[in-house]
Amino acid sequence: MSQPNEMNTANQAPAQPNKKKNKGFLITLIILALAGGGFGLTKYIHSLHHEETDDAQIEANISPVIPRISGYVTEVRVKDNQRVKKGDTLVILDNRTELIQVSQATAALLAAQSNLGVAQATTTVSQDNIATYEANVSTVDAQIETAKITLNRATQDYNRYLNLIKDHSVTQQQFEQVEATKLTAERQLQVLVNQKNAATRQKHAATSQSSATGQQVSVANATIQQRQADLESAKLNLSYTVLTAAEDGLVSKVNVQVGQLLQAGQSLFSIVSETNLWVIANFKETQLSKMRTGQKVTVHLDAFPGHEFDAKLTSFSPATGARFALLPPDNASGNFVKVVQRLPVKIEFTGNDPRIKEMRPGMNVVVVVHVD
Repeated sequence: MSQPNEMNTANQAPAQPNKKKNKGFLITLIILALAGGGFGLTKYIHSLHHEETDDAQIEANISPVIPRISGYVTEVRVKDNQRVKKGDTLVILDNRTELIQVSQATAALLAAQSNLGVAQATTTVSQDNIATYEANVSTVDAQIETAKITLNRATQDYNRYLNLIKDHSVTQQQFEQVEATKLTAERQLQVLVNQKNAATRQKHAATSQSSATGQQVSVANATIQQRQADLESAKLNLSYTVLTAAEDGLVSKVNVQVGQLLQAGQSLFSIVSETNLWVIANFKETQLSKMRTGQKVTVHLDAFPGHEFDAKLTSFSPATGARFALLPPDNASGNFVKVVQRLPVKIEFTGNDPRIKEMRPGMNVVVVVHVD
């Protein structure tokens, strides 16, 4: 009778491990559900106070090195990735032509200054001549007044002797002497009047010459100004034969060789700034409702995992990125499909983190904006 009970007991014993497995799975499932719910709740709470995007890159000032004049390269003083300071010499062009132009402009300026001296001297002489002719006219005027007095007296004597000779009170010789004196006085007055007219004409001629020489002085001054401008232009072109760094930074790949002919406006290489770095982050338009300038930003670089950089939001782009594309989309040209647009946002670093100098433009970053 005891054998069946023993068999039943043997059959029921293995059920206990299965129950333990079911409980373990259930506990694991509950823990995972709680962990997932906690993680999701954390992300949800985080999203209420932060806006995040990984569509962002490091930006910096990149200054192109461009020659202002054409010329052959005589010396290249930089190499790829070299650090330079503002004002450092980068490339030197052949300057022999520019030196000749400076010499020519200098000689032309000296000639113009000499012409000015001649014109001023001529003007001085003309003014002195005017003064001399004015003095001559004044002298002749005084002589004419004296001659008029003499003629008046001679005329009175002639009239008196004319009456006396009719009465035979004077001799014919005496009358002729008085008449000769009168005629001489008339001739002398006429000579003086002619001299005055000649002196007046000379004065007018000298005045005209003085005006002409005065205009020559003005022309000479204008010529000097033009020659000075030519000299400054030649010196400026001479200075352009030395290409210098516009700011501190790192030199990009240098594609310049000695003896190469460079054209004005040709881009040679660039200088990338190391100090003025910022982030351009492209946020979806649906993320912008709570974002404001001045908000705190945390920046994570893929190149420096685990390191956070402090920054702040400084400005928003005036238009979405699509508006600045080479071929901006035109929704009126075909079937319309709504696409979420992204707006570039400028973010500047705050503080003096030493690792900022290790950043390079184009590096990918993740930015988190603290909207509250």
